[in-house]
Amino acid sequence: MTRSEISSLLQANTPILVLETLEERRAINLLKGIALGIGIPVATWSVATGLQRLDFNLDADTEVKEPKEILAHITAATFDSIYILLDFHPFLKDPLHVRMLKELAMSFDKGRSKIVLLSHEIETPAEIRRLSVDFELDAPGDEELREIIREEAIAYTNDNKGKQVKFTEKSLDLLMRNIRGLAFNDARRLVHSAIADDGAITESDIPEVMQTKYRLLNLDGVLSCEFDASNFAELAGMKKLKQWLIQREKFFHQTVDIPGMNRPRGILLLGVQGCGKSVAAKAVAGVWGLPLLRLDVGSLYNKYYGETERNIRKALQTAEVMAPCVLWIDEMEKGLAVNENDDGTSQRLLSTLLTWMAENTHPVFIVATSNNIDKLPPELIRKGRLDEVFFVDLPDAEVRASIFTIHADKRQLDQSQLDIGQLAELTQGFSGAEIEQLVVSAIYATHDRGSVITTADIIREIEKTKPLSVLMGEKISALRQWARGRTVSVD
Repeated sequence: MTRSEISSLLQANTPILVLETLEERRAINLLKGIALGIGIPVATWSVATGLQRLDFNLDADTEVKEPKEILAHITAATFDSIYILLDFHPFLKDPLHVRMLKELAMSFDKGRSKIVLLSHEIETPAEIRRLSVDFELDAPGDEELREIIREEAIAYTNDNKGKQVKFTEKSLDLLMRNIRGLAFNDARRLVHSAIADDGAITESDIPEVMQTKYRLLNLDGVLSCEFDASNFAELAGMKKLKQWLIQREKFFHQTVDIPGMNRPRGILLLGVQGCGKSVAAKAVAGVWGLPLLRLDVGSLYNKYYGETERNIRKALQTAEVMAPCVLWIDEMEKGLAVNENDDGTSQRLLSTLLTWMAENTHPVFIVATSNNIDKLPPELIRKGRLDEVFFVDLPDAEVRASIFTIHADKRQLDQSQLDIGQLAELTQGFSGAEIEQLVVSAIYATHDRGSVITTADIIREIEKTKPLSVLMGEKISALRQWARGRTVSVD
């Protein structure tokens, strides 16, 4: 919330305000400034220091340190005040404290007194939920971030005998973009780190800033982040997908201005297992120069009611703060298929994601991958939420040859000993992952013999392998048949 919105909230009729934040000092200073501006006394309380008035320079009242004592003190107060209770959440498990809070809230109903529960995490008891409202602090705006950078640059100059911090407009803009969304103190630490090592703000600072930012944001491990995403050289075939992405890159970054044109939202990659969907997801991030966030749908689920939805909201908020970025939802059918036997959790999870996809205005490009379209709810993949559904089929001979070449290059094999064309012909029905494994298995075999890998070595591995297209032929044929006419081929 903005300062003006919090000010309005403090003057509204809701008696209890709940603020979850790691920026306690910033929150107290903000609330103090607003309270003094509207003429209401303000005080803080903690179990460690007791009660302390903030509108007067007075020592803390150490006689009011127990939770019951502060609630009794507020009850007996004869004038309106705002009371900021710090880390009160452990005491909300006591029925007596909850009842006292409820009675206080009801007595505040028509006055200007407020209780603000401020902590890193608060679970509001059901008894007072209807008498309270949750709010949060906005991240520092661009003006505050520029002031942080200016202050850190001045501090560096003062500490280094007048040496000025070097920067370019581009490097400054990149740093600003990559500290947006962070808490005030976290943003300051990252700026200090970027400047302190060499007295300059450079583009080379940005990868480390991005990685530190991600670690600060992703406290629960629901998302993983890859900063060294693949480039198009590692993606064999998929010509139509590449062209589609190239056409839309400028629109995603909004470097072109055409009225009525929205930023691309995302794509679904449907296809046979092992045919390059994951590599394609990485390639989008690599080519567009974005961090790749991978959402582990399975890790979202929690046995406690409401925690699963909370997890996905936090994951999506992290993606918004990391934006611009690519959000890769891998094998999404495993977590987003509606299940009637999970007390509605999957339906709520799906609803949360759908709402976010419809309302999101941040530059987050979704790359969803799936092996089974039958398990995905139709509302998830309709036009408007995702821009296109691509089908990744088994590679043809030309693509198989490219895959062999890529993996031979990666492992520095002597390609004069390999007949790539013959190998491509012999591997009809093999996926890209299976072709890679053929090369790896042949290397293991020849290493034991101490010989150079040849075409014959890989052929022996081909003869020993039954590809997935044979082992699960009926299922894969049905998938390919469904995709024909309903999806766009990547090749």
